[in-house]
Amino acid sequence: MSASEYKILVVDDEPDILELLKYNLSKEGYQVKTALDGIRGVEIAKKFIPDLILLDIMMPKQDGVETCRQIRELPELTHTFVIFLTARSEEYSEVAAFDSGADDYITKPIKPRALMSRIQAYFRRESKKQTDTDRINFDGLEIDRTSYTLSRDGQIISLPKKEFELLYFLAQHPGKVFGREELLQNIWGTDVYVLARTVDVHIRKVREKIGDKYISTVKGVGYKFEVS
Repeated sequence: MSASEYKILVVDDEPDILELLKYNLSKEGYQVKTALDGIRGVEIAKKFIPDLILLDIMMPKQDGVETCRQIRELPELTHTFVIFLTARSEEYSEVAAFDSGADDYITKPIKPRALMSRIQAYFRRESKKQTDTDRINFDGLEIDRTSYTLSRDGQIISLPKKEFELLYFLAQHPGKVFGREELLQNIWGTDVYVLARTVDVHIRKVREKIGDKYISTVKGVGYKFEVS
């Protein structure tokens, strides 16, 4: 897909930042819309259906974490990337962001060219993944990579992109233990910096939705997809 086929929504309460990001994204060829607060951001996202959302944390009316939670509850935005772009550098803010369903967390300031590279890397990986036609069936769990759908005993389960990719990756290698750093490299990539604890947050969220029996913890080592 060309850049012009991708839609990006920027949500930030600073007009100067919105203008700067919109200018640079539009120059790359992306379709861009902006919002000054989280409530308006969700309203626009429902109609615009962006491929990626850049989201601030500290905003009036509704903060970014709550905005992300609401976005992740919308079926039509299941496959939308959500990247936090914020001045908040505390670990608890980052954990809260990932816990709400974020795909990435970037602290300001960031140079526009570096941000464009990060976004391009996400879309490149997405295009590559779309060529994968594998479907995994295991003990009542069906994972279909072609349609990004997951079901358990016939019941559809909604997972954000990174949770789905993490589950799919582990299920591709049943019985094999992966450490946190290895999972970060395979799911988030080497060009995206996130905390190792991010893996723990995503594993917990996946377990909440599919149950505890599929992914087990190997203490001091990492996680594996459990084979009965």
